[in-house]
Amino acid sequence: MSFVDNDYHMVRGIQVNTIALVGNPNSGKTTLFNALTGSNQHVGNWPGVTVEKKEGKIKFNGKTYNIVDLPGIYSLGAFSEDEIVARDFILKNNPDIVINVVDATNIERNLYLTTQLLEMGAKIVIALNMIDEAEERNINLNIDALSEKLGAPVVPTIASKKKGIDELIKKSIELMEKDIEHKPHISYGESIDKEIEKVKDFLSNKNLEYPPQWIAIKLLEGDEYIYEFINNHEDLSSSEEFNKMVEQFKKNAEKYELEIIDKRYEFVNSITNEGVKRPDVMEETMTDKIDKILTHKYLGLPIFALIMLIVFQLTFAIGEDLLGGLVEEGIEILGGFIESFLISINSPDWIISFVAEGLIGGVGAVLEFIPLIVVLYMLMGILEDTGYMARAAYVMDNIMRALGLQGKTFISMIVGFGCNVPGIMATRTLDNKKDRMIATLINPFMSCGAKLPIYLVFIAAFFPDKGGLVLFFIYLLGIFIALLMAKIFSNTLFKGEPSYFIMELPPYRLPTLRNVLRNMWDNVSGFLKRAGTTIFAVVTILWVLAMLPIGVEPYGESSILGRIGSFIAPVFKPAGFGTWQAAVGLFAGIAAKEAVVATLGMVYAGVGEGTELIAAMQRVFTPLTAVSFMVMTLLYTPCAATIATIKKETNSSKWALFTVLYTFIIGWIAAVLVYQIGRLLGFS
Repeated sequence: MSFVDNDYHMVRGIQVNTIALVGNPNSGKTTLFNALTGSNQHVGNWPGVTVEKKEGKIKFNGKTYNIVDLPGIYSLGAFSEDEIVARDFILKNNPDIVINVVDATNIERNLYLTTQLLEMGAKIVIALNMIDEAEERNINLNIDALSEKLGAPVVPTIASKKKGIDELIKKSIELMEKDIEHKPHISYGESIDKEIEKVKDFLSNKNLEYPPQWIAIKLLEGDEYIYEFINNHEDLSSSEEFNKMVEQFKKNAEKYELEIIDKRYEFVNSITNEGVKRPDVMEETMTDKIDKILTHKYLGLPIFALIMLIVFQLTFAIGEDLLGGLVEEGIEILGGFIESFLISINSPDWIISFVAEGLIGGVGAVLEFIPLIVVLYMLMGILEDTGYMARAAYVMDNIMRALGLQGKTFISMIVGFGCNVPGIMATRTLDNKKDRMIATLINPFMSCGAKLPIYLVFIAAFFPDKGGLVLFFIYLLGIFIALLMAKIFSNTLFKGEPSYFIMELPPYRLPTLRNVLRNMWDNVSGFLKRAGTTIFAVVTILWVLAMLPIGVEPYGESSILGRIGSFIAPVFKPAGFGTWQAAVGLFAGIAAKEAVVATLGMVYAGVGEGTELIAAMQRVFTPLTAVSFMVMTLLYTPCAATIATIKKETNSSKWALFTVLYTFIIGWIAAVLVYQIGRLLGFS
């Protein structure tokens, strides 16, 4: 399968030079991309896969250049879609320049990827990033020596402060305009070098999309992706001589791979011995001191729980107490103004009803909670930008391994707190199919931002003084159910050996306002787009169904909407909310979870502005049924976008349908247990 686009060098028919960014996770690659492109960027998916693609444009000396941000990777193997996407783009699309972003504080680890780029014959420029942090640690970097040994320009940069950016682009364009071919300066030992030459000689007259030397190295390493490529290539697969060579390589692949890896590290060491001078005794950094506490074997998990509790408490303290009333009053004023205007121009009753009860009552009920969502994602963005969220995965590693998974699985779960779609997409970084499948199937239990308005309505109605605590336990329940199902899946559907991972923890940094605001806006803008598209469409359809057939009471049980809800409602009676309105709300939530609140705001006599909706909830629900309903919305069938992503990620409609059904059953059972046990204990 090809994961590349063929249009990177053309923009509206004009030839455009392409610069690719590649680097390890936490090397500052994304920060550099943002510094280069600013707001002039586009985010989508690579053709055929769910890996995120970022592109941007820059202008330099009157010329436009296309910047492509490749996924953050440690190597150019074929263990994940990220690696395949990165290496196929470099090899097949042949970007004019590859900017390799290298963390100056961890240069030895980062240069391993650089050696593989050199093996590809790519034109590379090294962006030696975070040079200021290296200086603070008394790491002396000889830029000229590094450049000479690598055979490539090396430019010191501080991407977060936009330092070195102009020089980086200047060097990249200078190299771009030179007609030179980068050749690796790496020897893998006499015997392996001979084998590489034999393969190169055989492939020299073949028209291949990959460089012969690179194919030779990959064959010796036992790269399954290249074996498959050869099997599908008629000229190569039909050659008896070549097949004998390949079989010979397969038999010795493990030995060859280890030797090649050793020689790469020898090459890296030869570079750093001349170009990098570290102090004889490295002082304990502030990051080391903080990590002794935050990643402590016993204290790490309670501290993580405490930090998340503080985040939720602050969300309500700031979002509700300081900002909460502003949007609510604004929507109420806007709704009253629009309704008065429509009446003044003698608009038909159905238009007034649609705007006042459908749009203002439905969509307005969702938008009312924007302040809390803004605050929550600001706080989450601060945690992410400081480097703490990476520690959460590290802290959870022991628990995840007990479940038969790796700690990195928890990263995709954390991403799911924002939205389940990117959370499921984040499973692509996991190295084996078992982990990817389990992480995909449990991610819908992560409480995404779309579910927040549902919780906030019921918290405001029944638990106004304990909002942070209730929200904390809702999120905690989602994590618990996800981990429980992970254990069950690991022991039943996806048996296999647990995998392990090595996580590179970034140093703690002061969060930058730009990054925090960008993170917040990415989440809030997605929320607003859904409010203006999906939720608007859902509310419109439901309003029409609530008005028909003509002659019945609007929003009544005899309307088409009421009949649909009445048909579904008995299913939820054991959970304590067997009303047609609640049933319709949950049904609408399959399109988009925000639509639950929008629907409730509309069907309860068109109320939706703030206290009116809350008052309606207090009339229909009790504290116990409110908790039961929140548990149901936390766990039941994910939204349509998530279902579609599961289908695409697993390449199977079966697993998408399985997720639809099993999550609904889990949600229903949990809601029934909450209600029935609550009744037995005397709660109302």
